[in-house]
Amino acid sequence: MNNISPQQAYEWLQNGEAVLIDVREPDEFSAEHISYAASVPLSSVEQTVKSMVFPGDVKIIMQCLKGRRGEQACCVMGNCDARTYYNIQGGIDAWKEAGLPVVGKSAPKFPIMRQVQLIVGSLILLLILTGLAGLTAAFILAGIFAGALAFAGLTGWCGLAMLLSRMPWNK
Repeated sequence: MNNISPQQAYEWLQNGEAVLIDVREPDEFSAEHISYAASVPLSSVEQTVKSMVFPGDVKIIMQCLKGRRGEQACCVMGNCDARTYYNIQGGIDAWKEAGLPVVGKSAPKFPIMRQVQLIVGSLILLLILTGLAGLTAAFILAGIFAGALAFAGLTGWCGLAMLLSRMPWNK
């Protein structure tokens, strides 16, 4: 895995030397993205990218919000084949900071997955405090929420995220 600057990625993309894969979640991608990017969430990057056909000399660049998920995608794909994968260091944030163009509507203040984390984390904390205050059944409910969060992480399916995506503040 090689980190590259946004400027290097832009040059390669302008010259047709590379393809760009945005590994963020679909709601993040639809809010704003780099015009050259294909949306392939990190949870499905291995099977999706393996099914794509690229010319032998084309460079494959991964990109996310700040660079961490892009690095993860490069590591996953590096274990699958002998190709070299590149990551835009700093992600789309660094891309925008470099003054490079993006398309789409402006990003929401809180992406849906951050809303899920905030809600579930707060509920678990509240339930633990309630359990410590003497209502031991609250520990069971906290465990259920933690299990649901783990299930969402393992499967990529999150009912709360689906519900939040329909809320008016996320339209």
